[in-house]
Amino acid sequence: MAYNPSSCSCFHHSFCLLFIIFSFPYFFLTKAQAAGHCRTSCGTIPISYPFGIDDGCGSPYYRHILVCSDSGFLELRTPSGRYQVRSISYSDPHMIVTDPFMWSCQDGHHFRATRPFSLDTSTHLTLSSQNDYLFFNCSEERVIVQPKPIFCERFPDRCDSTCDSASYLCRHLPGCATALGGSSCCSYLPKATESLRLMLKYCASYASIYWRTGVNAPDDQVPEYGIRVDFDIPVTTDCLQCQDMKKGGGSCGFDTQSQSFLCLCNQRSNVTTYCNDHSSTTSHSKAGVIAGTVTGVSAAGAVGIGAGLWYWKKVRATAPVTCGVQSNENRLF
Repeated sequence: MAYNPSSCSCFHHSFCLLFIIFSFPYFFLTKAQAAGHCRTSCGTIPISYPFGIDDGCGSPYYRHILVCSDSGFLELRTPSGRYQVRSISYSDPHMIVTDPFMWSCQDGHHFRATRPFSLDTSTHLTLSSQNDYLFFNCSEERVIVQPKPIFCERFPDRCDSTCDSASYLCRHLPGCATALGGSSCCSYLPKATESLRLMLKYCASYASIYWRTGVNAPDDQVPEYGIRVDFDIPVTTDCLQCQDMKKGGGSCGFDTQSQSFLCLCNQRSNVTTYCNDHSSTTSHSKAGVIAGTVTGVSAAGAVGIGAGLWYWKKVRATAPVTCGVQSNENRLF
């Protein structure tokens, strides 16, 4: 029977399928490398050094601290839970987070079960001194609830144990001055998470209020519900050189295994100094920022392509001309 090229379409289709299967890991790697670039925002919130929402980006001091949820909201991880981040300021290093378990104006005098907000003391995050805490319906048998004497303004260290029932914020609740009805309110600044837990043991609920700068800065301070968390920005010579636009304008990152400094460059390569330093002895594939398994997938893809080409040549050389008939001689699978 004469050889008819058109009758071999099934063989070609089988080879194409084989080629796609073995080549897929390679294309997956290309996509993963592109996605592995450090994201610079989550929703409307910019992400800059020292933070990163992709592993290997930013400072290792804040590794796994921030998470960009599937719904596009930035969240802060703490021992007490995950909390939505409302904003981040890098000029005055702090972030504002919201705690859905805290009392809000919508609750009024109907108090819900709550839990105390806490931070990991081993991190470079601290609760800001610009936070005020209000406690509602506290047991006066267990908590000292009374107006603070005037001398407390001059000697605040002598009044730590008093929950001030005549505080400005209790008399002027932000956004809902009369929401509490007949419930009691007092202002107290916990010195530690443990003191906050003790207060909540004897109080119905609490709320955190921070003071933000108003229009007539810096004297204009406006109270708003939320928690202000301050953070440090570690400044190193390596990071400054990496970010220097004259030296390539890279992004500061770190090796996910050793946590040593890396400068992440736009060419999807990582160096230990700065992007324009071609004498750097150590360079890393950008895929190292993603995950170690991706490198393994790329190797498998390369081997698969080579094996597919070799097998195709072998089958083509030995297969009979009867391409349109599936037999034991030309069966691929």
